[in-house]
Amino acid sequence: MLKLIKYLKPFIALILIAIALLFVQAMADLALPDYMSDIVNVGIQQGGIKDAAIQAVSKSHMDRLIIFMDREQSRLVLEEYILIDKNSKDYIRYLKDYPAVENEPVYVLTDTDRDTKEELNIIMGRAFLSVFAVEQAIADPSKAASAKGGLGFDFSKIPEDANAEMVFNMLTQLPEGQLASIRKALDSQFDAMGQKNITQAAAIPIKAEYKALGADTGRLQSAYIRRTGLTMLLLSLLSAASTIAVGFLAAMVAAGLSRNLREKIFGKVIHFSNAEFDKFSTASLITRSTNDITQVQMLVIIIIRIVFYAPILGIGGIIRALGKSTSMSWIIALAVIIILSLILLVFSITMPRFRRMQLLIDRLNLIIREGLSGIMVIRAFNNQGFEEKRFDIANNDLTKTSLFVNRAMVVMMPVMMLLMNGLSVLIIWVGAHQVAQSRLQVGDMMAFLQYAMLIVMSFLMMSIMFIMIPRASVSAGRVADVLDTESGINDPEKPVKPEEYDSAKKGFVEFVDVCFRYPNAEQDMLHDINFVAKPAQTTAIIGSTGSGKSTIASLLLRFYDVNSGSILVDGIDIRLLAQHDLRDKIGYIPQKSVLFSGTVESNLRYADENADIEKLREAAEAAQALDFINEKGQGFGTEISQGGKNVSGGQRQRLSIARALVKNPEILILDDCFSSLDFKTDKALRNALKKYSGSSTILIVAQRVGTVMNAEQIIVVGEGRIVGKGTHKELMKSCQAYREIAYSQLSEEELG
Repeated sequence: MLKLIKYLKPFIALILIAIALLFVQAMADLALPDYMSDIVNVGIQQGGIKDAAIQAVSKSHMDRLIIFMDREQSRLVLEEYILIDKNSKDYIRYLKDYPAVENEPVYVLTDTDRDTKEELNIIMGRAFLSVFAVEQAIADPSKAASAKGGLGFDFSKIPEDANAEMVFNMLTQLPEGQLASIRKALDSQFDAMGQKNITQAAAIPIKAEYKALGADTGRLQSAYIRRTGLTMLLLSLLSAASTIAVGFLAAMVAAGLSRNLREKIFGKVIHFSNAEFDKFSTASLITRSTNDITQVQMLVIIIIRIVFYAPILGIGGIIRALGKSTSMSWIIALAVIIILSLILLVFSITMPRFRRMQLLIDRLNLIIREGLSGIMVIRAFNNQGFEEKRFDIANNDLTKTSLFVNRAMVVMMPVMMLLMNGLSVLIIWVGAHQVAQSRLQVGDMMAFLQYAMLIVMSFLMMSIMFIMIPRASVSAGRVADVLDTESGINDPEKPVKPEEYDSAKKGFVEFVDVCFRYPNAEQDMLHDINFVAKPAQTTAIIGSTGSGKSTIASLLLRFYDVNSGSILVDGIDIRLLAQHDLRDKIGYIPQKSVLFSGTVESNLRYADENADIEKLREAAEAAQALDFINEKGQGFGTEISQGGKNVSGGQRQRLSIARALVKNPEILILDDCFSSLDFKTDKALRNALKKYSGSSTILIVAQRVGTVMNAEQIIVVGEGRIVGKGTHKELMKSCQAYREIAYSQLSEEELG
């Protein structure tokens, strides 16, 4: 996959936007358990009282609270609270919220910064609990006895008929040293509780104080729950919007990358020389352009939506979970170790199978392609059963491999679900003990549980990544192999321009000591080929099957490059020309005629898209194709199916010749393209060609003597060498190989 990263460059901006949105989504998802914890802890258990720093407190109760503060703490508290009475300018405003201000002055908290607020929470929480403990001890003698040591004050010395006011007056009369020891004893207990538990415990007396002031505590609680719930709803909507946006961006990036890769592969393939086509089979190139790129596309979507998101969610979940309870961190560590072990095990098992799957898909595509293209031959030889068995073997191999991989992947889900359920039970069991010991709040335990689930889910998402990456990486490697393969035939850095050609040798084709060997072959296919083909003349190349005739035509078109010697066109070595300029001069009709889906007209215009209908008609007439075109109901608008399957082999061949003639080339190569024509059409076509392309250099590759008899020059090729050269009459006298070919096809009378 790393080899294809450079092709993501046009989409960097979209990827960065997607990553930013993933951070937004993750932060929103990670914030939800915190708010849920707040609803449980603050909204339900604490009655909506979030802070121990109460918003308003009566003067009499403040006097009691100050008893349990040192001088610095009491000074800070009195600085942050202002006293409201009937003479205060804000009296009317506070009367509505705290009706008790009509009977007694009330301290109201001013707007303060966060740090000061946190400090006030500590001071006021401990003070409220201290006052509440004394009040409970006064109200219940049994609690007074148990609180004797904890409060640092002997309640047995207090008269039985003493009320709270008398007790607190007595406490104010105590020496500062004794009060300090009381505070110290209380602080040692508070330190063991933790601030969250202090605030939660202090919520009871704080709520009682609000009621004493006449405040609506029910509205306070419901307002907090509504406010927190609305925040959670907005975060959920933000997360959903981010998810949709990331999905949209991921689809855009993946689809754009796939489009570009397909374009680049197709552009690379159409410039491959025949040597590269020999390296990659057609079925494999099709698989790489479709199935493999689809795998890469899916991987890109997964990377953007999961691979980037899962670590953010996992790491964020771990940090927030530890913020809730560090004592249960070992549970998350245990879960992560189990998950990673499972992922690595599945990864090591499936990776080799993914590689094999792509090879099996290649094999299956090859069999299907051969079966469809050769269906007539298969039926003619009654070999349907053999082909079905062949297909079944390839199909079953692919099925077995796919089943093995899918079964290995399916194991992940139930194991993950078992792990998640076991993790939930363990967290609840351990957390319940800590809640019972006042070391953890219920809401924090629930939040920790949710964070643990998010952490496991993030690793589950990463496990999907580890499953998809092996197959996609194989596909990406196969795509990269095509893109990284350089054609063995390239244009020179500074090609000779058309205006620099030798005008005196226009149309001349010269083979000078040409030798050629196919890639990976042990010996040369062609040896010392020398001949000159001139304009306005027909040069024919004849020889037995496998003698190298078509190879000569391929070398002229630079489908391959010569190993030694040179080929000259217009007096210039073709390796010094741009391939486009070279092939622009040549009209080529291959052995196997190829038509494209469309119409007769679109196929003929393939040679020259600007050709008018009259030129198409003239080329078709010269190619002996006009009669059967006119016989079709729609003439030049007649539909041609894929590969020209709806016309006969001879008609296909004549349309291919007509297409080349539309180009009106300087050099016309007919590579054994008369084989599908009857002798009458063959003769008429050769006569028409002579008239239609009188100034062109014509090269005919043929096996039939009747096709080449009238050529100005006939070259006889045998075992890769020129064994004869001359006219028909000259070769009949001087070339044994030519005579053998001629007498095997025609009688002496026909040979003249």
